[in-house]
Amino acid sequence: MRTLIVFGLVGFLAQLVDGSLGMAYGVTTSTLLLSAGYAPAAASASVHLAELGTTLASGLAHHRFGNVNWTVVRRIGVPGAVGAFAGATFLSSLSTAAARPWMALILLVLGLYVLARFALGVRPTVVVTTPKRRLLGPLGLAAGFVDATGGGGWGPLATPTLMTAGRMEPRKAIGSVSASEFLVALAASAGFLLGLGTSGIDPVAVGALLVCGVLATPVAAWLVRRLPTPVLGTFTGGLLVLTNARTLLATAGITGSAATLAYLGVVLLWTAGLALAVRTVREERLLVLSEPEPATA
Repeated sequence: MRTLIVFGLVGFLAQLVDGSLGMAYGVTTSTLLLSAGYAPAAASASVHLAELGTTLASGLAHHRFGNVNWTVVRRIGVPGAVGAFAGATFLSSLSTAAARPWMALILLVLGLYVLARFALGVRPTVVVTTPKRRLLGPLGLAAGFVDATGGGGWGPLATPTLMTAGRMEPRKAIGSVSASEFLVALAASAGFLLGLGTSGIDPVAVGALLVCGVLATPVAAWLVRRLPTPVLGTFTGGLLVLTNARTLLATAGITGSAATLAYLGVVLLWTAGLALAVRTVREERLLVLSEPEPATA
């Protein structure tokens, strides 16, 4: 019962983050499963099986609100599925000892990316258009592979790339990435089941992550209107960096004062990022308050 509650909370909180940022469900749940002692392949497999439900619910919700470009879904989702299947097969073939630092490194880099993106308050140039096929194919293939081998990464890689290099409006980028992620989760799950069978996959964990993740979807929609996105994104990125740095330091045998200095560096970086995010939010609010009200007849 205790395990069920813990994984339910993990799934619920991860979906709150994902629903608020348009990314980070996979990297958040994978990081926490690794911290709980799960083998890397089993952790990623559990996350992707749970995502079969959460991504389907998210994609349908975005479609209902007109946030999905189905041409983009097709062009990025199919190569994404190919990359995810290849990544799942690759991770399944690695030993636990070899896979754990590999997965932690991917998650740490993604955490740094999320932290930097939201702390610096990057505002992409937006053009209402459909990205070119030459961008979507390679992006889907790479993001799908990273997503399966790292236990997450589809959203952190695909969403900002579509908004910057692809110049899609944010709601269309987030909606299209969310809808196409179902194909990625399906292909990754198939790859893990083929490579692992059901070995190491806990149906209790999968069920708790799935059900509570779906339940969190409407709450996340409410939360995104209440919490400043830069602060939430920076907090999540810093948490991912700190947690996965612990795994990498332990793997490298770094302990004592050296480990303490490394943790201190991460905390200082995290604190600086949060300070920048808070400043960004304050500047945006002051800008809104300083805008003149429209003239009335």
